This record gives sequence, C-alpha cells and structure tokens, in this order.
Amino acid sequence: MRIVHTIAELRQSLALSKCPAFVPTMGNLHRGHLALVEESKTRGDCSVASIFVNRLQFLPHEDFDRYPRSWDADCRALKAVGCDLLFAPSEHALYPEAQSYKVTADPALAGQLEGQFRPGFFDGVCTVVMKLFIAVFAGKSEGFALFGKKDYQQLRVIEAMTRQFALPIDVVAVETTRDADGLALSSRNNYLSATERIKACALHQQLLAFADRYRQLPDCERAAWKSWVAAAEQKAITQLNASGWVVDYLSLRSRLDLQPAQSGDALVLLAAARLGETRLIDSLEF
Repeated sequence: MRIVHTIAELRQSLALSKCPAFVPTMGNLHRGHLALVEESKTRGDCSVASIFVNRLQFLPHEDFDRYPRSWDADCRALKAVGCDLLFAPSEHALYPEAQSYKVTADPALAGQLEGQFRPGFFDGVCTVVMKLFIAVFAGKSEGFALFGKKDYQQLRVIEAMTRQFALPIDVVAVETTRDADGLALSSRNNYLSATERIKACALHQQLLAFADRYRQLPDCERAAWKSWVAAAEQKAITQLNASGWVVDYLSLRSRLDLQPAQSGDALVLLAAARLGETRLIDSLEF
C-alpha cells in the first residue's frame, strides 16, 4: 500500500488508473470501513482510501479535537485488506487557504433530520467530499465511491450531489456492518462506557421492532397510515427515552427523497439518539 499526503502525489499515483474505487474516511477504522475497502477491490482498478478528519462538518461544540485517531492501527488494517493507495492529507494540504467556496447541500434533502440537529453539517460533508472527488477522479472518465448505509441521509445527499454535478462517479451503497448484538459499527462507539455499550443495541432493536409492527399491520389500520406512523414513532421514542436515551429523531421516511413516508413507498427508518455523552445514528430499510 502506498501512502501519499498531497493532492499532487495522489494524482501522480493514480496516473495509470482508469477507474479508481474510493472510500473516504475520517480514520479510526473498524470492520465497517474495511468492508467498504474490500468491496472497492471488486469494483475499480485501484482501491483508494482517505483518512482526513474534516473540521468543516463539526459544529463548534462538537468533538473535532477528541475525535478518535488511530493512525498506526488504521494503516495496518488497510494493508491487511489490500488497499492499494492511502491519501492522508494534513489540514493545510487539503485546505491550503480558508475554504470560502463551499458546496451547499439541497435544503429539502439535507435540512431535515441530521440537518435540523446539526445545521451546516451536510455543507461541510459535501464540500470535503467534492474536494476529495476532484482530487481522486480528476481526468478520469469513470470511477466508484463507496459509502455505508448507516449514514443513510449522508448517502442520499452525496448521491444527489454527484448526480446534479454530472460527476463520472458511481456511488455504491454498502450494507451497515454490525456487532453480534446489532449495534451499527461507528468510531464514536469508542466513547461508550462498558455499561452504555450493553445498552447501545437498544437503538437497533427499536428499529427492528418498528419494522415488525409495520409488517403485521392489518389492512384496516393501513388506511389510517399517518396516524399509525406517528403513534409508532412516538412509541419507539418514548421507550428509548424511558431507558436512558435522549432521542433527537426516529422517523419513517421514503427511501427515494427522505420525505415523510407515504403508504406504498419503499421505506427507511432513521434514528439519532444520545446515550450518555455519545450520539449514535442508525437506519433500517424495509
């Protein structure tokens, strides 16, 4: 695995690649990240990963300074799964001057859910992803970018950005990697205490229970779709809050555009909640 730290080195390393497959990360890698890299090996002609903790997507009160960083372990893990090229820029290398030009995410898609609780978050995500895309795919007529479904709204935002800017990139959605008890893998899981880690699987369990209740919903209740959905969402939120969580949202949406779900839509359930000082997100398609 070759490691490069500047955009110039990255482009030189990719000069002979016609179709890179790219996995952007913020490091502190876990099996979910590595599953993306493994999938990238089946897609393009060069597997590329990046490690960069992007200041632009953190709000002033959030955890940029204490976000977990594990450089040596990350490099070993990427080598073990066969990553070809690691791009690990410094902040100055990626933002040599103040990033005054930014990509503004579509408010209809990005202003709800995460965007409501983390205003500006998706603008920061889109700006850094666009910059990374330009660095990796400059001069290429095709390529792949791989993202996990745990960050479901982020996935949809990046898909829309890629489509609207006519980028020659196929955004690939990869299933969420979970621990045996169902907890979605996340770098922020490292913040959980031992007791909180035992409780953390409850978020996914509530999503599964919601989906089960929906599948068993009698036809007569399906006619009262909106009231049933509202009641089911509130039941899940109340149960989580009663067990020590603080729920930001738990909402049933259309997979296509993340608008409130209508009867007959392909569905996704999205949730974000705090357990102690740790904020976790999850999603479930059904």
